[in-house]
Amino acid sequence: MTVTVSAPRVEHHREALGIGESTPRLSWAVTSAPAGWRQAGYRVEISREGVVESFERNTADQVLVPWPSAPLASRERAEVRIAARGADGAWSPASDWTSIEAGLLAAADWTAGPIGAIWNENPHSDRRRPALLRSEFSARPGIVRARLYATAHGVYQVELNGRRVGDDLLSPGWTVYRERLRYYTYDVTELVEPGANAIGAWLGDGWYRGRLGWRGGFRNLSGDDLSFLGQLELTYDDGTREVVATDTTWKAARSPIVASGIYDGEDYDAREELAGWSHAGFDDGEWSRVQLRRRDPATLVAPTGPPVRVTQEVHPVAVLTTPSGRRILDFGQNLVGFVRLRGSAPAGTTVTLRTAEVLQDGELYTRPLREAKSTDRYTFAGRRDGEEWEPRFTFHGFRYVEVDGWVGDLDAAVADGALVARVIHTDLARTGWFESSDPLLNKLHDNVVWGMRGNFVDVPTDCPQRDERLGWTGDIQVFAPTASFLYDCSGMLSGWLRDLEAEQLPDGTVPWFVPVIPADTMWTPQRPGAAWGDAATVVPWTLYERFGDLGVLRAQYESARKWVDLQAEISGPSRLWDTGFQLGDWLDPAAPPHDPADARTDRHLVATAYFALSASLVAGMADALGDAESAARYGTLADEVRAAFVARYVDEHGRMTSDAQTAYALALRFDLLPEGLRDAAAERLAELVRDAGNRIATGFVGTPVLADALSAHGRLDTAYDLLLEQECPSWLYQVQMGATTIWERWDSMLPDGTVNSGSMTSFNHYALGAVADWLHRVVAGLAPDAPGYRRIRFAPRPGGGLTSASARHVTPYGEAEIAWQLDEEGLRVRVVVPVGAEGVLDLEGEEPEMLGHGTHERTVPARVKEIA
Repeated sequence: MTVTVSAPRVEHHREALGIGESTPRLSWAVTSAPAGWRQAGYRVEISREGVVESFERNTADQVLVPWPSAPLASRERAEVRIAARGADGAWSPASDWTSIEAGLLAAADWTAGPIGAIWNENPHSDRRRPALLRSEFSARPGIVRARLYATAHGVYQVELNGRRVGDDLLSPGWTVYRERLRYYTYDVTELVEPGANAIGAWLGDGWYRGRLGWRGGFRNLSGDDLSFLGQLELTYDDGTREVVATDTTWKAARSPIVASGIYDGEDYDAREELAGWSHAGFDDGEWSRVQLRRRDPATLVAPTGPPVRVTQEVHPVAVLTTPSGRRILDFGQNLVGFVRLRGSAPAGTTVTLRTAEVLQDGELYTRPLREAKSTDRYTFAGRRDGEEWEPRFTFHGFRYVEVDGWVGDLDAAVADGALVARVIHTDLARTGWFESSDPLLNKLHDNVVWGMRGNFVDVPTDCPQRDERLGWTGDIQVFAPTASFLYDCSGMLSGWLRDLEAEQLPDGTVPWFVPVIPADTMWTPQRPGAAWGDAATVVPWTLYERFGDLGVLRAQYESARKWVDLQAEISGPSRLWDTGFQLGDWLDPAAPPHDPADARTDRHLVATAYFALSASLVAGMADALGDAESAARYGTLADEVRAAFVARYVDEHGRMTSDAQTAYALALRFDLLPEGLRDAAAERLAELVRDAGNRIATGFVGTPVLADALSAHGRLDTAYDLLLEQECPSWLYQVQMGATTIWERWDSMLPDGTVNSGSMTSFNHYALGAVADWLHRVVAGLAPDAPGYRRIRFAPRPGGGLTSASARHVTPYGEAEIAWQLDEEGLRVRVVVPVGAEGVLDLEGEEPEMLGHGTHERTVPARVKEIA
């Protein structure tokens, strides 16, 4: 078999255009090789300005290896390819070339400034009309490259000579704008024409100045201006470069977008369109002048992950008529995005699209949206050849859309594709799949995937539909392992972690949500809180564990250390975090609707458990980074916290002061108990589960660790009983109630079909879906056993009456796979180990077996327990 190598990947980018790293790390997969082949070295070839450099290294490393050449300069392009050498000294053929192009790496590279309209507006209004901005320029013949570097105060879309630039949405996304404003790089070479050209931008409020938060929210949190910053650079065949930059020569006019907001939706009047406005020669004599605003170019950063894009279209599965006579589209899936409409109607006809996740009593039920209007309106221009429209600068979480004002037969129009849902999310590459013999379990996993998609809209949010949509740190802390299996979220989350550190207070306090917005007195001013603040340690460690990225530990180590040092200061010599405000096991199903923090587990027990976990993780970070002294110090701190935890919260028989599922699950999963108490604690946890009728009794904190605490301590059957229970509260209760995403509350919808009265009742929250990581690692049996899956653990644990399960994951080394089947003959297992990794096959009752790359099949004879 020939050794073949994939084209190298650059950092965590899907496309290496306009990157912000001058010395980008490289990764590759060996896609085929003979049995027993191992990489012993590699050669990197880098072509720059027609000169090819070659660098050889004697190492088996192939994930995020250092850039071997001189740093890239701003705008510099290079081609890179890889060849691998085996232990026999033979080289593989070189891979295909990967193109790399640096963005603008220095503040001095920017000549453009942010510009916007200067007409009077009410800064407190949610219906400020955004502007269109335009300019014209002339290009000489001989253009070989044209790049647009663009960003905004607000959100933007660009047109060049009447054609849309890029396919990204809601750019530049949501960051801590005062510190970091992303810019995007577009290859517009094919759009620029010799002679006269025009460039223009649409603007919207977005997260920059639009309403954010609940109870009326806040506006203008980052500024009250709406501005576009664009720098178009034209490179000619003679080596010269011309720059067209946003400045005071541009002009502004009111957009046909009458109003636009993240929460409320978009109003668009097609009669107000200005035909040809982004074409050369358009008469902009009536347009207004613009004002140049301020932006420190040192705060402009290239993205580390992909942008938001439309990734799927979903057609309605039914057109309903409600008891009140309303017409509602059912898309059959709770999704995130907006509706595109196509149709014809007399000028001035307005179609209103109102969205919601659920129906109640047959009508659109909008109370869970709180104060988010979630409504789009389109006013037709009356064109004979029909019109097509979709919102530019908003998104909704919905399954149902109420349509008002449609002209003609709505049923026929829907059948003809006139109204289609456009699904949006950060365009991450899918990397993980799971399937089992149980259709309900498969549906649960599918719901987890849809929940992640809907909540990874530039930031990892808590919900995509109501007046919130914030980057809650606790939610991603518990969900990061699941997210990292399902999608390659390495670049997106490493960028978000930079924002977390930017928002971290000098004393180490990690905010409840990132980016930070003002909120009511429960959340403002910022106070340290366990499980939420621990995103500073858990998320970077997860990215290291799943993607092999030591760089993210290096970048986030100081942030993580400050968080643990703060906990040490709060706890003092006692090493118990037993004071202050805590959310604890948020949304324990026993908590009343009006007080989601009123859980069965002592919230300070939760805080101390997480203190021990984070101290241990920081010790692991220090060790991975080669800081032995700090590793020992934080390891000692973790031991002290464990001892204090046991002394305060556990008796000599393993019974805990909070005799609740979450308390035992945390103690077991976080390795807080001495060996002699673990079995007693595990048995008590299993008793609590059985006594509850195998129903869930945990909230956001306990749920992700519950199944592991049982299965890792000899109670696998109980873990399966819990997983497969269908009565409320349980995972499969939601599935049986028709859920297509994961709910915020176990009983967001009550058994009688009515919606829970709690103010926090979302039908698309991913936190409780963190159990999918257990499905991947334990049910199917595929888990990392060394950072980046350099060693892969295949350890399926069949149970619960399942007869088969499988999982696939695209690791940094290539695709790993496991599939098992249980029948009268026994357990048949098939695993695939990618080249460059090794496998550990750990089947219950058998000695672990080391596996090289390739496909391996094993059969374990049936046991009475397995076939019972």
